[in-house]
Formats: sequence, C-alpha cells, structure tokens
Amino acid sequence: MTNDELPPHLLFRLYKTMQIIRQTEEELARCHQRGLIHGACHTYVGQEAIATGVCAHLTELDPIFSTHRGHGHALAKGMPPQELISELFGRETGCSRGRGGSMHLFSPEIGMMGTSGIVGPCLLQACGGGYSSKLLKNGTVAAAFFGDGAVNNGAFHEGLNMASIWKLPVLFICENNQYATEVPFSYSSGNPSVGSRGVAYGIPGITVDGNDVLEIYRVAEEAVARARNGGGPTLIECKTYRTRAHSEGMSDFTYRTKEEVAAWKEKCPIAKLRAAVVSHLSLVTGQSSLVAGQSSLAEESVQLQFDKIEQEVAQAVQEARAFAEASLPPSAESATNHVYANSHHLSKPTSTRTNDQRPMTNDQRLMTNDQGPMTNDRTLSFVAATLEALDCAMAADSNIFVMGEGIGKRGGNFTTTLGLYEKYGADRLCDTPICERGFVGLACGAAMTGTRPVIDFMFIDFINDSFGEIVNQIAKMQYMSSGRLKMPLLLRGCGGVGHSAATHHSGMYHSIYSHIPGLRVVLPSNPYDAKGLLAHALRSDDPVLFLEHRELMKTKGPVPLEHYEIPFGKARVARTGTDVTVVALSLMVQHTLQAAEQLASENVSVEVIDPRTVSPLDLDCILQSVAKTGRLLVVDEAFGPCGFASEIAAQVADAGFNDLDAPIKRIHGAFAPTPYAPTLESAVTPRVDHIQTAIRELVRE
Repeated sequence: MTNDELPPHLLFRLYKTMQIIRQTEEELARCHQRGLIHGACHTYVGQEAIATGVCAHLTELDPIFSTHRGHGHALAKGMPPQELISELFGRETGCSRGRGGSMHLFSPEIGMMGTSGIVGPCLLQACGGGYSSKLLKNGTVAAAFFGDGAVNNGAFHEGLNMASIWKLPVLFICENNQYATEVPFSYSSGNPSVGSRGVAYGIPGITVDGNDVLEIYRVAEEAVARARNGGGPTLIECKTYRTRAHSEGMSDFTYRTKEEVAAWKEKCPIAKLRAAVVSHLSLVTGQSSLVAGQSSLAEESVQLQFDKIEQEVAQAVQEARAFAEASLPPSAESATNHVYANSHHLSKPTSTRTNDQRPMTNDQRLMTNDQGPMTNDRTLSFVAATLEALDCAMAADSNIFVMGEGIGKRGGNFTTTLGLYEKYGADRLCDTPICERGFVGLACGAAMTGTRPVIDFMFIDFINDSFGEIVNQIAKMQYMSSGRLKMPLLLRGCGGVGHSAATHHSGMYHSIYSHIPGLRVVLPSNPYDAKGLLAHALRSDDPVLFLEHRELMKTKGPVPLEHYEIPFGKARVARTGTDVTVVALSLMVQHTLQAAEQLASENVSVEVIDPRTVSPLDLDCILQSVAKTGRLLVVDEAFGPCGFASEIAAQVADAGFNDLDAPIKRIHGAFAPTPYAPTLESAVTPRVDHIQTAIRELVRE
C-alpha cells in the first residue's frame, strides 16, 4: 500500500501507536533495572509494526489472543499504558489486577482475551473465538499472535486445520523474530517459510516484511475483510526481529551477535514509517508545486507533527509510570477470589423454550435438598437421562454446541447425542478431527467469547491429550482475569474399568483433576443424578468435568420428565445406617449398596454416602454420618496413592477425629494400569465381596 492511498491522519495514528508501544517498553526496561518489576519482562521492541498494522482493523468486539510477548498487542488493541505498567508492577490497577505480570494480560473489555506463558494455546483459543462468531453470527474476527517457536508446536497444526475445515474467521499472525527464546528458527524448523505452510491446510499463507507497517496494514485489511465476509482464515508471517533480550536481564549475546542486533536496529519500523512518509510527501509536493520551497515546508510540517506525537507519548508514558508507582498492591485477602464463578449465579438461557416443553419453575430449576424421586413410574437409562438433559438445555440456550468424534449424525459412541444432529444442525453438533488438544483449546476460546461448549470425549482417557489446555488455560482463566471472563465449558466422557477395555479406555482420573483449582468434577452413580447434575452443569459458569462410568450407562432408574437440577457439592445419602459409614463413588456406590443389602442379614447397618461431586466435596454430609456411626470406609475404583480415598481419610481424620471409634479404612484399585484379560481386570478392581469383608473388619474394630 502506498502512502498516498492512506489519509495523513491514519499515518499519524499508526505512528502514534508504534510510539506508545516503543516508549512504554523502554520505560518498562528502565523500571526492571530499578527493581519495580518483580518477575519477567518480555518487551516488544523492534516488532511494533505488526500489532499496530493488524489491530488497526479490529474493533473492541474482535477478540485477540496472545503469547508471552504480548505488551505490544495489548497496547495496540487499546490498553492504556498505565494499566500495562501497573500490571507489571503488581498493582491492583493493573489490567489483570496484579495477578498476571508480563505474561498474563487480560482486558476483555477491549477484546484483549489474554496472553499466555505457554506457547501455542492462543492459536486454539482464537479458533474458539472464530467458532463463537460463526455460531453467534456477530461478524467478529479473532486473531492469534504467536512467535516462530509456536509453528513447531502441535497447536499450530491443529489450529490451522480446524480453522480451515470450518472456515473460521481467524487471523493467524506469526511474528517470526528469528529466535524462539534462544533457539534460532533456522535450526528448529525444516521449512524456513511459515507463510508457505498455509497452503498445506488449504488457507491463504502470506509472508510480509514485519517491519513495514504499511504492508502489514494492507495485508491485514484484506485478511480481515475476507474473514468477515465468510472467506475463512489467513496465515500471515511477519519477518521481524526483537532488538532487546528475550526477557529483560537475560544474557543476549551467547546465541546472537551484537552486529546482528545492530543491523536490525537500522531496520527500525518506526523510523521506516517516518522516513517513508516524509520522503513521499516531499516528492509529491515537489512535483505538484509551483511555489519554490513548498516541498521543504511540507517536510518540515510533517517532521514537526511526528515530533509532537513523540513528545505527547513521552509525557503520557511518564504519567502512566507515576500512576503505577502510586497505585496500591492487591490485598492479600483477595488472593483466592475468582477461582470459581459466583456459586449463586447460573447463566440464563438465551432463547425461549419451545412450546412442547414445560416451563421451569424456580423449584424445578434447582432442587437443593434433593435425595432423588420418592415416587416415579418413569424409568430411563443413565445415557437417556443425560441425553434428555442435554436436549432440554440446547433447546433453551442457542449458545450451547457440542464437539467430539462421531457425535454428529452417528449420535456418539454411547448414543450420548443421538438425534440431536437432526434437531440442531452441524454447527451445534460438530464432528471433530482426532485432535483433543485442538478442540479443547478451541472450546476454551469459545467459552471466553460468549458461547457454551460441550466436549464429548467418547472415552475420558482421551482427555489427557489436552491436559495442558485444561490445567493451564481453562481452569485458570476466571482467576487470571479477576472474574471478568467466565468459563461455561462442559467436558464429558465415558470411563471406568469393565468390558476388557484395557489401559487406554478404562480411566476416570477424578483424583488428578479434582486437585486442580477452578474445575468442577462430577461423578453421577444413577440415572436420576446424571440428569440433574448434567442439567446444572449446562448452566454453570465454571468448567465441569462430567465422568460417566461405562458400567452404569445402560443401568435404569426413575427419572422425572420435568427439568430439575442437582447443585454441586450436595452429597446423597444413598442408604441410611448406624454401624458404619461407607463413602463410595460412581459404580462403587452400586457395589456398596449390594454389599450393604447382604450385610443387613448379619445385622450390620451400613450408611452409604454418594458424594456425587468430588470438587466441590460435601464434607459436612460425610462428617455428620461419621458422627452417627463412628466408623468410615472409603471405596474408590481408582488406584490408591494420592487418590480420592486418601483425601477423604485425611479430611475426616482432621475434622472428625473425636467421632471415630476405629481407624479409617480405604478400598481402591490396584496400583497398576488396567489390564485386558478378565481375570486380570477383576484382580485390580474393588468387588462387592471386597467391600463386605472390609465392612465386617471395620465393625469388629
């Protein structure tokens, strides 16, 4: 794009944005030397043209997702310098309220959806922003900014492929600054061209001079227009260079030379724009002028305007730094706020219920003291109960969509979505490639941008391929954004030992994921609970892991037709008793009830507690039972060390020790992967007779 195609005010605006980035970064570098910045400081010096040229075409409604070197993206998107500087100072006036520092910048109010210290997630989250745009039909475009190091990460490949097959309105902006931390791109990648990789995924791929803001502006303008008009994603490689160290205070010349850095400083994007504008204006006025000296006067006027911009920015940055220094740090009392959404808040459906469905009263929506239906002649299977809850929620909330392998026309491997494709269409019942990290990362971005994803893993073992996206992104998003971003995301799947499924189709992993702050972990043991808990999960603003035991999915039980919800953290007394308390999960509840029924003939009265959720855990219900019986047995199918049974034992020993008349006992699976042969499978899993024996021993204590 030539300078005469852009009005002067736009050229000056681009120049001002680059100056804001450069001067803020240089001030931050000085502040780091003064010790005002407590942690890392990754500056954007030398790369200002990229964020400036791209973000000039984006509005506050267009979400951007960034990486650890995100200061420039935040400022170009409209973040005031005082919010950025305050964040790095660890002050409550910072954009992330002091929770993020240099690598975790959040300002959803302007479409800055966050930066990440992990390489790659931003590409997947931008796909989620694009999917939300597609579902909501709001015309927004999502952008992901990432470095050359990310293109060797699986998220790059999964993200580009998903964006391509679903024609998502996404810009993938690779800032190729030649080094991933300290590893040269020329060494780490077999293909030296990032832009050329677009064709492999069926999308436009372009390589531009990353230090030429006008070229970036032109290419980004075309890419944004294409995305808004339904043309799909674009990959743009911007070849640039960071002229400061990877992070302030790090050694810089063990992997590159001073001469190389000096040569790139001569290609400064700010100086390049200024020189190009002045040169072009001088040429135009010189050719068209009939008055001698008009060219030099025009050039002097432009130079003065540029100088004025620099001075105004310098003053604003100094004021921003003073503001940040004067700001207070966040209070220690707020350190655990926003791990979860407000427990009393449930999202309202976005569309009205269809006429053939019954309206929900407040009592029907949330049955807080529910222990199951007292009388009901209607029975459903576990799977049918969850399908009914999902169907009801999708009819009420048009923002809900489901992703997974085979969940579309096929209806899911376990018929968890059977018939929904025909009712709600391909966008809301979306079959995915086999890329669990990819579509879980997409779901994170979608949840951040206004929709409500449901991820159906088929077998829950597959969730572990997306472990980083769940633990580092999904679980932390509400906290790091100080509650300004919600994470209404449901992750569900079948698991548990049985059917000789062997080690990659038999896990449950509730002990692992219940250890993670920010996640809700749910394990229903019967059809009634399955429907009520899933219905609640589908209106929660927290990410929910919903674990369905394979051996329970065909079991039947009473399930009311009307909508009802079971809140998280409310245990169920599955059987009352006086001699011993047994806390059991999922399938083990059914095993324990069988054992208790048989032991009743021996005059042993067993109280069975089904926690329903392990995060949050209803410890009060367990303690009340132990206070009555004086004895506790915990039964969990998962292996024992560091597991759920250990946690229950520790908490009860701490809070209910005086009520115990005997040591706490645990039954759990063997400490081994799940084997295939039925004889081996049976040997590693708690059985009814194991539970009976343990109860007898405990009663004799």
